[in-house]
Amino acid sequence: MSDASAATDAQHRAANTWRVAEVIAARFETDAARTLRLRAPGLGSELAGQHIDVRLTAPDGYTAQRSYSLASAEGGDEAEITVEELADGEVSPYLVRGVQLGEQLEVRGPVGGWFVWHPEDESPVVLIAGGSGVVPLMAMARRHRLLRSRVPFTLLYSVRSPDRVIYRDELHELAADAEAPFELMLFYTREAPPEVTRPPGRLTRDEVAMAAMDENVRFFICGPTAFVETVANRLIDDGFDPDRIKTERFGG
Repeated sequence: MSDASAATDAQHRAANTWRVAEVIAARFETDAARTLRLRAPGLGSELAGQHIDVRLTAPDGYTAQRSYSLASAEGGDEAEITVEELADGEVSPYLVRGVQLGEQLEVRGPVGGWFVWHPEDESPVVLIAGGSGVVPLMAMARRHRLLRSRVPFTLLYSVRSPDRVIYRDELHELAADAEAPFELMLFYTREAPPEVTRPPGRLTRDEVAMAAMDENVRFFICGPTAFVETVANRLIDDGFDPDRIKTERFGG
């Protein structure tokens, strides 16, 4: 086995093994969403769109495990996840409100090879996010900027209200960076800021179609199940190639 093959094999084994990661940084993105920066050997990924598993163990031995998309795509031993608190969640309340810097979490990954953006693909990209579904799409946008890619990127981000926009400042920074073309389109479903003329409401078929004028575009859609299925089915009905539509969903 070559050195490169041996290294790849070791990475695959590490990704499938539970190990300890240290929380080395944390910040709130909104009142209910928090980004955690974790460090563990081989935890980082350069494949934007992958995820890791996090496992918590209670003093009585009860365990709870959840999957979280990586918000970063830098490679190395560090990675970020952004967790939005669920009122009835077993894991998210602790990660958002409880875990402290220096604490350790059990993690496994990164894993996933389908819902990822490959920089060598020169097709225009349309990212469509519902709520916290923006997390893996942000990893793609960050990778795009890191590489100074000239591939056109557009993000359609559907969110309830201005205070629920995750990565608000950085998204506007990405949109202002001329070296990596990135267009940001925010859609508010319940409450819009005063300067926005569009009435609050769900993302419409016409709004998606306007952002996808190129027939060679690749779509990445992430969010609640109903949101993802509605958007993806509309795109297929409008004649877009299903093989160019990748989806990731959460919730029932």
